[in-house]
Amino acid sequence: MTDVRLRQALLVAIVILGLDQATKEIVRRSMQLYESIPIFPGFSLTYVRNPGAAFSMLSGAPASIRIPLFVGVTLVAGWALVSYLRATPEHRLHLVWALGGILGGALGNLVCRVRYGEVIDFFHLHWGEWSWPMFNVADSAISVGVAIVLFESLRGEGAGVAATPGR
Repeated sequence: MTDVRLRQALLVAIVILGLDQATKEIVRRSMQLYESIPIFPGFSLTYVRNPGAAFSMLSGAPASIRIPLFVGVTLVAGWALVSYLRATPEHRLHLVWALGGILGGALGNLVCRVRYGEVIDFFHLHWGEWSWPMFNVADSAISVGVAIVLFESLRGEGAGVAATPGR
């Protein structure tokens, strides 16, 4: 892997990890659990803790099973991301940045799981009776990164294909 791709992906991952941990710490220190602060219609900051995975999956499982499982899944995902990054053509920087964002988000939630046994979430989208599950900066980076990777795969010039410049 060239140093450029690795450095750029790691820089994005570090920025996402830092933003994620800083925002979670601000929420943890300045809000009470389950406190909600309306920002504008349909969007609030609401402090919750999620012991499960996405959408609270496995939240009822014992911590002795849940935490090692999530740590293991994160490590495997990290390995897969680095493998995909190695196969990504150097000229596709937006894909490198997306992979860095996914990695940073995964690490951000991993830090929470190791520190607290659960993830701090606080972004709350809602409208009337409808409410999207709470999320955080790490979740946002993962979602945006995955969307970019999927979009790029649909474009047809996938990672691992020796692409010619200007193609």
